[in-house]
Formats: sequence, C-alpha cells, structure tokens
Amino acid sequence: MLVLTRKSDESIKLGDDITITIVEVKGNSVRLGIEAPSGLRIYRKELYEKIKEENYRASNLFMDEFAKINKALRSK
Repeated sequence: MLVLTRKSDESIKLGDDITITIVEVKGNSVRLGIEAPSGLRIYRKELYEKIKEENYRASNLFMDEFAKINKALRSK
C-alpha cells in the first residue's frame, strides 16, 4: 500500500485519466473530489463489496436454475 500525505487542494494522479483532489479535511473526515472518465464506475468500498456479494448470489441462483432445467431436459 502506498501511503501519501496531502493537504487541502492538493491532488494525486492515477495514470493519465484519474485525479483525486483533497477538497476538505475536518476532524477525522476527508472529502475527496474524483475526476475520472465518465464510463468509470466509482463506489465506496462497502457499497462495492455489497454489489459483489449480490452479483455472486444472483449468479449462483441462475446456475442452480440452469442445472435444474438441464437435468429436467436430460431426463426426457
């Protein structure tokens, strides 16, 4: 993990297309501004983990249903 120290209005570049700017530091909170290509999805980590979990569950349900249909077709 790279750890950097930045102050308000200072930025970090990720490649050529992404800029993260420190907008405000207040107590234990840091407000970030993120400039990135419009097609790039940006999520808070806890939301991203929830989305991954839901996608995993949905794919397992699909695979279970697919297996049932496949078994039913084979038994005919």
